[in-house]
Amino acid sequence: MIVTTTNELEGYRVVRHLGVVRGLTVRSRSVVGNLGASIQILFGGNISVYTKLAEETRQEAFDLLVLHAEAAGANAILGMRYDANEIASAVTEVLAYGTAVVVEKVGAAG
Repeated sequence: MIVTTTNELEGYRVVRHLGVVRGLTVRSRSVVGNLGASIQILFGGNISVYTKLAEETRQEAFDLLVLHAEAAGANAILGMRYDANEIASAVTEVLAYGTAVVVEKVGAAG
């Protein structure tokens, strides 16, 4: 699966648009994680507990996005973006979205 944040893919042409695809996950921070982060906050710098949570959450949303695109028959996703919102205290949603397409290399035999 080719995934890009651009709206075009150099060297390829879009032969079919399949529509918007997304991967959505909702995560909460654990009491233990909050305690660890609170200790890190006292010393300043990177709050690695939250950094790890954010990275894992984005990766999960990305993986779900790719699964959704594959299920639609896509071999590429254009215009991929992330969005995140806190929907309740200590509960965050992360959305990965883009346009599922079928692409082929320019000059490839059809």
